[in-house]
Amino acid sequence: MTYTDVVKQIKKKQIPEVILLYGTENYFIQKIKDLLVKGVLDDEENLSTYDLTETSIQEVIADVETYPFFGEKKLVIATNALFLKAKSDKLPFEHDLSVLEQYLEMPVDYSVLVLIAPYEKIDERKKISKLLKNKGLVAECNPVKEYELKNWIVNLAKQLHVTIDEDAFEIFENELSTDLNIIESELEKIALYVGAGGTVTKQVAEELVSHTTTSSGIRLVDTVIEGNLAKAITIYKDLEIMKEEPIALIGLLAFQFRTILRVKLLKQKGYSSGQMQKQLGVHPYVIKVALNREGKFTVQKLEYIIDQLTETDAIIKQGKMEKSLAFEMLLYNLIKK
Repeated sequence: MTYTDVVKQIKKKQIPEVILLYGTENYFIQKIKDLLVKGVLDDEENLSTYDLTETSIQEVIADVETYPFFGEKKLVIATNALFLKAKSDKLPFEHDLSVLEQYLEMPVDYSVLVLIAPYEKIDERKKISKLLKNKGLVAECNPVKEYELKNWIVNLAKQLHVTIDEDAFEIFENELSTDLNIIESELEKIALYVGAGGTVTKQVAEELVSHTTTSSGIRLVDTVIEGNLAKAITIYKDLEIMKEEPIALIGLLAFQFRTILRVKLLKQKGYSSGQMQKQLGVHPYVIKVALNREGKFTVQKLEYIIDQLTETDAIIKQGKMEKSLAFEMLLYNLIKK
């Protein structure tokens, strides 16, 4: 099941005795855990948590089968179910999976067992994986795809009772990428600002969304495209306040411009965005950004920019010029020459 399907089921109080959450998106896992605590427990004394790299599954099941002292139900959460991976890590003890298998055949009705496997995939060929799928609820909690992000933001905005203008979405995507915790935090902050029933405009998003170092690097690239030296210096001064070093910013810009150049060359060879992503080994969002920008540069201009970045890096490291001045001169050379 998907994260959304599981959330709907839990909110309807349709909570099975055994749940498996697998995937690398901690945001989804934490949200489901929070909903289960609210949906299952009358008293948080009946919440038990275990790390399966430290505690055996047979000890966990013993707790699950122990009747709760307070309230009607207990919730037992066991993380790091590494026995569901294709190759399990070695531990100083053994997980007796036969105990879990027997429990899955006849779970008690006064406990909810939640197993968490924070891995992209589980080995579905294993007997225990098949049994969990047949007897329990299995939810995939992997990161949202880049093409799914907009719908996710729209749904979250609805929950916060605000709407987002079409041209404001680019701000969220550029600044925050696919970090759902940060996106939720930023949306909650903006929703408080515009109020229930309000609209998040591009201007509001630009003013209120917190800038990350990576997103500021992208904005610096945009100022080069725009030829806006004053804006570039302003962004740099903001980054100085964030204690970002010029050497690190040069590396950030070098990554952006090298990616744009490589994407441009691959595009000329007829590569699709998916093929580019595999060839370069970067996030699909990085390819999307580069494709949106490559048409603004010639190959020669990009090579000139990369040369300037390399030269400035050497000048700063050799102590030939004060680093802040060197970086501002770099911006001047990239934009004005």
